[in-house]
Amino acid sequence: MRLLEPLVPDPRAPLARLHPMAKIVAALILMLALFITVDLLTSGVVVGALLVAARFSGLPPRSLMARAAPLLIGAASLGIFNAVLSQSPVSGAAIALRIIGVSLAGMLAVATIDPTDLADALVEHAHAPSRFVVGALAAFRLFPLFSREWDVLGLARRARGIEADRTYVDRLRAFPGRALGLLVAAIRRATRLALAMDARGFGAQPCRTLARPRALTLPDAVLVAGALVVAAGATSLSIALGTWRPLIAF
Repeated sequence: MRLLEPLVPDPRAPLARLHPMAKIVAALILMLALFITVDLLTSGVVVGALLVAARFSGLPPRSLMARAAPLLIGAASLGIFNAVLSQSPVSGAAIALRIIGVSLAGMLAVATIDPTDLADALVEHAHAPSRFVVGALAAFRLFPLFSREWDVLGLARRARGIEADRTYVDRLRAFPGRALGLLVAAIRRATRLALAMDARGFGAQPCRTLARPRALTLPDAVLVAGALVVAAGATSLSIALGTWRPLIAF
């Protein structure tokens, strides 16, 4: 449940200072470039560019690697499976790199965006419904509390002699009961939060304003342009060398 605790980047890092919408658009561009192809060269170039971007994200390298470990294991497993199935190690490596690239692009975009900044940006620039955005922001802010409540539930059940989750088997066996307790606590907390938000006027659409309006700047445009250059350059290089393999062949 430690995975529910958000990564906190250094706010002075170049990537962390950029506009949330620019980071989302840049990540989507790179994801699209990886989605339409399954060749090794395009995926390798995009993953290399993402590793360079991770250097400027302000995220602690160890924490980033710990969060990415399940994704890396899953990507490696799928790559090995496809390599055995197709009898082509290159195809397996391409698929594994493709999954790593898509996951890393999304992880960098999400981990370097402050949820409050993202909510403001969605309302200001994407014209998303403020009622839905504020509710989603409040729910996201509760994730760290769920992590702590999960630990408290385990300690309480252990003190009452209900479970003794010392081994992995015991933890798996105790998971349903503890998850049910967490679900009940989450519903109670969500009900109290909804009542408190309604009492403070969060449902009043006509009078809603933005406390932190933020315009798109030149560095934001540079980030999006950089993502376009990487995606187009990797695809063009792959086509020029004859290694480009589209996902759907016509």
